[in-house]
Amino acid sequence: MLRALLLAALLALAACGGKHLTLGGAPKFGSAAEDDYAAGSDLLKDGSYPEAQKFFEHVKTKYPFSKYAALSDLRLADAKFDQKLWTEAIAAYEEFIRLHPTHEDVDYAQFRIALAHYEDGPSDFALFPPSYEKDQRQLEQAAEGFRSFLQKFPESKYAAEAKKRLEQADGRLADHEWYVADFYFKRDKWPGAASRYEALVDKYPGSRHEPEALLRLAEACVKMDEKHRARTALQKLIVSHPQDPRRPEAEKLLAKLR
Repeated sequence: MLRALLLAALLALAACGGKHLTLGGAPKFGSAAEDDYAAGSDLLKDGSYPEAQKFFEHVKTKYPFSKYAALSDLRLADAKFDQKLWTEAIAAYEEFIRLHPTHEDVDYAQFRIALAHYEDGPSDFALFPPSYEKDQRQLEQAAEGFRSFLQKFPESKYAAEAKKRLEQADGRLADHEWYVADFYFKRDKWPGAASRYEALVDKYPGSRHEPEALLRLAEACVKMDEKHRARTALQKLIVSHPQDPRRPEAEKLLAKLR
């Protein structure tokens, strides 16, 4: 079965390549920019990246003032993205925006830059530590990128996906902030814990960690004899999360601080 599937895939690739490549693998360039761009797009779709690149580069060189030259720039960036060459893809999309700032696909390029940062962020692959323990710089850049994209292109067809990805990125960043705050809290490092819990609540409002972060922030502030700060955190927990199971504990602690 596997052999049959592999053979079918090879035949499909040969069929596509046969239209656009010689038996030796050289490109069969057409007589118009549109034809060569279409050939490159076909090869890109089939994952024939080096061959697709030849067609796009040819379009850029032979037809530099056609609309297909700009589109070829974009497809070359897509080829980097599809190969998971995130840094190169980001640079290519940024170059597209620099060269074609008024192009109708600038929103697409901007979205893909943020998406490349997101995909390049830490993962939860089983052989490695959880993602929240790893360097979060790419994820921070992704969140910033999605946020900027939504401000610039609120009506873009990619806006819904950008919003979804932003929520995911913020959720993962909140997990990291919680991990660091918890590290300090468990070691009685009250100033560090309080500042991290506060940052979590301020930067990622509504995260799944918010109610417990507010309670722990208050507990850390009590340890530092910062009663006003503790009361503020407890009041926010009670008002913002009235159904949370931690509310009775928060009310009890708040009563002691009055």
